[in-house]
Amino acid sequence: MGDPLLARHEEGSIVRRLGSILGTAMLLAAFSGSPRADQFVIANPSVSISDDEVREVYLGEKQFAGELKLVPIDNTAVQGLFLSRVLRMTPARYETAWIKKSFREGLAIPPVRSSNSETVEFVRRTPGAVGYIVADKPPAGVVVVTKF
Repeated sequence: MGDPLLARHEEGSIVRRLGSILGTAMLLAAFSGSPRADQFVIANPSVSISDDEVREVYLGEKQFAGELKLVPIDNTAVQGLFLSRVLRMTPARYETAWIKKSFREGLAIPPVRSSNSETVEFVRRTPGAVGYIVADKPPAGVVVVTKF
C-alpha cells in the first residue's frame, strides 16, 4: 500500500517538475515563432561584466564587478527559459544551489520580479543590477550584456 504522506510528496514533486517543463515549453513556443522577440541579459549602466560571467553572477560565484556589488534579479516571466538556456539547470536545481549558498555563505537568493517591465525598471534604477528579459529590442537606460 505504501506511505500516503510519501506518495503525496512524490506526487507534488512530479507536478512541480511538469509545471516547470510545461512553462518552459510554452515560453519557447511563444517566442520561437516571433522573429522580433529576443532574450537579453541586461545590466545597469554602472555594471561591466562579460557574457561569460553571467552564469557566475547568477550562481553567487561572482559578487562584485570591480568595487561595485552586483545585484542579480530573477524575472518569473522568463525564468525557466533563462535557467535552461543560460545556466543549463532546472528551477529545482537552481533553488537548491541557492539554498546551499545561503546556508554555507550567508548569501541571499536573488530577488524576483514578475514581468519584463518590472525587471527593466529595477535594473535601470539599481546600481549593480543585472537581469534578464524578453523584448523586441533592447530597452533604453540599460546595457545589454548578452542575448540568449
